[in-house]
Amino acid sequence: MSETIERLKCLIIGSGPAGYTAAIYAARANMRPVLYQGAQPGGQLTTTNEVENFPGYPEGITGPEMMMELQKQAERFDTDVRDGWITKVDFSGDVHKVWVNETKEIHCDTVIISTGASAKYLGLDSEQKYLKLGGGVSACAVCDGFFYRNQEVVIVGAGDSACEEAHYLSKLCKKVTMLVRRDEFRASKIMAARVKNTENIEILFNTETDEVLGDGQVVTGVRVVNNQTNEKHEIPATGFFVAIGHKPNTDIFKGFLDLDETGYIINVPGSSKTNVEGVFVSGDAADHVYRQAITAAGTGCMAALDAERYLAAKDSTFEVSTSNYN
Repeated sequence: MSETIERLKCLIIGSGPAGYTAAIYAARANMRPVLYQGAQPGGQLTTTNEVENFPGYPEGITGPEMMMELQKQAERFDTDVRDGWITKVDFSGDVHKVWVNETKEIHCDTVIISTGASAKYLGLDSEQKYLKLGGGVSACAVCDGFFYRNQEVVIVGAGDSACEEAHYLSKLCKKVTMLVRRDEFRASKIMAARVKNTENIEILFNTETDEVLGDGQVVTGVRVVNNQTNEKHEIPATGFFVAIGHKPNTDIFKGFLDLDETGYIINVPGSSKTNVEGVFVSGDAADHVYRQAITAAGTGCMAALDAERYLAAKDSTFEVSTSNYN
């Protein structure tokens, strides 16, 4: 083995709630985890200004602050947190091989994947502007809908998730305008009927977003265009929600791990195990249903415990730590 190859007991790929929670548990189990933060240190939560639904923060906390605290907690137990991202893997043999930034090679006894999923956006400059400002653009109604109580919002999307989020927002907001690009929903009939029968949801078919309007700080409305007539008009709104899907960050695992048709990693039900022994998954890389920080953290815990037990079964000298159960 080349001297340039590093050997690790536990490698964690990704640094959101799932990755950092896995690191905390793995470190307390004396697995000496190394965590690579990836292209977006802290994950998607770093784009969220206010987090009010994570237990333990009665006054709420910003996403970046929470990720900094989780990182400090992981480092307190001697997790080696590193910059960089994994660009290539080879899980075909007994040794789990990964490459960092296409150069450094690492061989791992266990790998915990916490690469998450990225929300899809329309790509408009105005959309990205207010997303970065935290001024009214969101891809998660459950996360951010609370901040728009008794206000008027716009949501883009036509699938089951879009209908579910629109219905959720209707319980909080004065009015929800739903933009559907085609002349029909892609959602199931029952979900489409639910939004159609909700009094404060207005559905605009054959309608696309032309521009997100604002005052330079926050969203004030949305200019839309009818793609059949080219007619444009403006809709007053303080929030703009995008529900056109997510893309799991799992491309580098194709050919080694079982993925569903969308790219989410398929785990053994009730566990974090994948089809490759010693490789585990946590967070939104496998979760296309809940996609919450708290559920990601929970699966990070599961992945570390599963990895710990895997090592104990493989190596009689490695004992399962009781510290994780205190």
